[in-house]
Amino acid sequence: MQELGRLAVVVQVLNGLFSGGQTLALSERQKMETGQWYCCLDPELESLRMRAREAVHEHNTTPPGRRGSVGPALLELFGETAGDLMIEAPFHCAYGFNIELGTGVYLNAGCVILDTASVRIGSQTMLGPHVQIYCAEHHRDPGKRKHGLEIARPVDIGQNVWIGGGAIILGGVCVGDNSIIGAGSIVTRDVAASTIVKGNPACS
Repeated sequence: MQELGRLAVVVQVLNGLFSGGQTLALSERQKMETGQWYCCLDPELESLRMRAREAVHEHNTTPPGRRGSVGPALLELFGETAGDLMIEAPFHCAYGFNIELGTGVYLNAGCVILDTASVRIGSQTMLGPHVQIYCAEHHRDPGKRKHGLEIARPVDIGQNVWIGGGAIILGGVCVGDNSIIGAGSIVTRDVAASTIVKGNPACS
């Protein structure tokens, strides 16, 4: 999804160059998808968040026997998924379409993914209860922040990773294959493959 967004912007710029050098203004969604500062109060983005809220509500309120491992609307919303997923309720995401889940991914109850940017979770990775992934970063200038200015940074989590309950993963972080993140940790930088990190900030 992120790659398609960037491609659309490149096409738009090229079209502008071949039509007198004037490029069309990017939408707030296009800015979000290409890692630029954007206004999260934009009506298009709000409508996309509302769609995600509806899908999340269905997932969280449908009896498990009827819902299956993932609510149908939520599964349809995700950018890319493999088989054998399990997402316990309650669950929350910002948009859904930026989330890619590998085979056998397990998200325990209370997980939150603020997927303003791409969030990729590799096969057989497990997230404990209340793990939170934050791609959105609000502006540090208070005047710009109150007007909804933020930037989106992707999160990439490898295969066979175990993330303990209550851990927080900040935007821009990559977590390598087979690593472990201790419960309650706050991950602010990349985690190498096959390592164990814990604490605030998380370190080995």
